[in-house]
Amino acid sequence: MRPTTDHLPATLWMVDDIPSRMVFAGHRWRVSDTPTRLRHSIWSASPDQHHGLYGWRFQGTNDDGLSLVFDVFRGADGWHVHRSYD
Repeated sequence: MRPTTDHLPATLWMVDDIPSRMVFAGHRWRVSDTPTRLRHSIWSASPDQHHGLYGWRFQGTNDDGLSLVFDVFRGADGWHVHRSYD
């Protein structure tokens, strides 16, 4: 899979405020490593438009055993995948 940068919507489930599962692009993904919190300084964002922007980077594994790394962020309308890597 090539890296995506489309900010596509995703649904995240959290355990103790840490991602544990995600539905994205028609697949269920289980978080299969320790997620890393991403601060707003990771991505260039205008502070007045994205105050408090943050996200997570984690490896997700789907039911077929495919594992990808995801950068996700929370916007006003929910979670989005900023980028995914194989």
